[in-house]
Amino acid sequence: MNRRGIQRTPWPVSVLAALAIAFFTLPLIGLLWRAPWRDLLDILGRDQVRTALWLSIRTSLAAAAVATVLGVPLAWMLARSRLPGRSAWRALATMSMVLPPVVGGVSLLSSFGRRGLFGRHLEDWFGVQLTFTVWGVILAQAFVAMPFLVLAVEGAIHQVDSRLEGAARSLGGSPWYVFRRITIPAARSGVAAGVVLAWARAFGEFGATITFAGNYPGRTQTLSIATYLALDVDPDVATALSVLMIAVSFAVLVGLRDRWLGRTVAPT
Repeated sequence: MNRRGIQRTPWPVSVLAALAIAFFTLPLIGLLWRAPWRDLLDILGRDQVRTALWLSIRTSLAAAAVATVLGVPLAWMLARSRLPGRSAWRALATMSMVLPPVVGGVSLLSSFGRRGLFGRHLEDWFGVQLTFTVWGVILAQAFVAMPFLVLAVEGAIHQVDSRLEGAARSLGGSPWYVFRRITIPAARSGVAAGVVLAWARAFGEFGATITFAGNYPGRTQTLSIATYLALDVDPDVATALSVLMIAVSFAVLVGLRDRWLGRTVAPT
């Protein structure tokens, strides 16, 4: 071990880590090898592609916002409150993360579809229909993306020194003040990580979206849906769209990590 506390990596760990890196890297290399680089700009410049990309960006950002507004308070409840049956509520809140996306879409249809348990009343009483609309896309994306934010924020709140919160309360701070001015700022790195993860999951969402919101170009056809449909018709287009989605996701994840989460610090 050197002065900075960095241990020498055991060779079995190095081999397995290299295999893990290869596991993630080789599919991307294959995709880049198959990409139609000569026609890439022409493909990405098509109106349908630009429309799908812009729709994916708008809906994924909106879904991340919904996940943040609802997920951060939920994460605090799971981390700090004495909510009875917290394990069950945590499992329920994160279930959509492990469900097959199509099952999530069917569940949303059963609840918020035109003939769903709640959807029929939304349309009869308020004239609101969520299926096959942009709002349906946002709902489906938020449904599958929010668990990533909840887990990240809950873990960050657990690491916040509760003595800081106790000191603020002893000085007369209200619970809302402590939550807003002490807990969340102290857990901001975890909140930022959760927002990024929720956005990335929403941006690439496919199964629940196509099941609940359908496939209507210009209205509900996101970039992931357009990629899937192009796979049978024109594989070059599907490959080009895949490269675009990877480039956007990678750039945003790397950029936001360096800006909000800070660079990796060597252990001491």
